[in-house]
Amino acid sequence: MKPIFGRGPSLPIRLTLAVLASLALMVADSRYQSFTDIKLYLNSLVSPLQYMANSPRVLLDSASTQLMSRRALLNLTERMERELFLLRDDLLRLRHLEQENQRLRELLGSPVQYDTRRMVAEIMAVDTDPFSHQVVIDKGSRQGVFEGQPVLNEQGVVGQVTSVGQTTSRVLLITDISHGIPVRVARNDIRAIASGSGRLDRLVLDNITRNTDIQQGDVLLSSGLAGRFPEGYPVGRVTHVGYEEGQPFADIRITPFAALDRVRYLLLLWPEPRVTEPEAPTSSEDSP
Repeated sequence: MKPIFGRGPSLPIRLTLAVLASLALMVADSRYQSFTDIKLYLNSLVSPLQYMANSPRVLLDSASTQLMSRRALLNLTERMERELFLLRDDLLRLRHLEQENQRLRELLGSPVQYDTRRMVAEIMAVDTDPFSHQVVIDKGSRQGVFEGQPVLNEQGVVGQVTSVGQTTSRVLLITDISHGIPVRVARNDIRAIASGSGRLDRLVLDNITRNTDIQQGDVLLSSGLAGRFPEGYPVGRVTHVGYEEGQPFADIRITPFAALDRVRYLLLLWPEPRVTEPEAPTSSEDSP
């Protein structure tokens, strides 16, 4: 006797329909951004679970800090005082350079640039997919985070924000295979695109001809082109320049300055305010 509820399409047909429906939803999302609001809602819905998963590490860090010996605290304080002294010295030199830069801008009639708004964020989770280099941070739309926002740390460029929830955001690292950043060589201002290689310790320069003046040891900085990353932030150092016989392009590899496998705190940047344009010079001659 056949069961009453056993009727309906066979299992392969249902599986095929489910796969086709999934493909249609993915195409609709990638082409027409049909589920942007739904993804924002899901990110906001999952963020409490991410905070809960992150809470044991926060408690352990707090407990380990409280259990530090008095001697370790004294040594830490002494080391931090020395570092603070060096940072104050660097600050004095930076102030001098800022004043000199301001005088040069006034001399050249260039627009005045203002300080960029910044915010510190902490990494809450790391993507477990070995083919995707992404992390989740503890800042979201409530703090003004937006998609495409540049992310750095104290060593250099780290990546950019790709999706935003209310209290968390996802950051794509510069080493991801889908990421690229416009850079320039600090030595001679040659411009190129540094692409992710899929390894946390390597970037590559694509489509660089053999006669391009790029050498091992060159420092690469963000060029500011495309308006995504501010100009002048360190990206990496050229560690390999090779040429294969018969290949028109060089094999150039870069090691990022930011240690992406050990990063914990990140710095979010906001676009600079609109610059003040210099006033047009007025003619001293009387009009006829």
